[in-house]
Amino acid sequence: MRHLKKGRKFGLKKGKRRSFLKILANNLIQHERVTTTEARAKEIRSVVERFITYGKKQNIASLRLLIKYLPKRAAYKVYHELAPRYKDRKGGYTTIVKLAKVRKHDGSKMAMIKFI
Repeated sequence: MRHLKKGRKFGLKKGKRRSFLKILANNLIQHERVTTTEARAKEIRSVVERFITYGKKQNIASLRLLIKYLPKRAAYKVYHELAPRYKDRKGGYTTIVKLAKVRKHDGSKMAMIKFI
């Protein structure tokens, strides 16, 4: 039974999976939209939205938490640009748009994740 085992594994061990999600989240924050597979988009949505919520607190502890989990440039962008943009919004900072095309070599469904 899979009780209390949420999240996708992507065929990776824990450390590689964490760094993989960190890199995807960094790319989304830097470019504000990323085209990837549906599964990856659904997985990084919760990660990035948590980072935005940290940034909305606008205190030094939240900035330090962001620097702990993200590269410094991305952490500052979340704290100074993205979080103030969503200060009146309660959640749901990203949207996933499913694309009609599939990836050529394995047929994975593609999606674009972007900030609202």
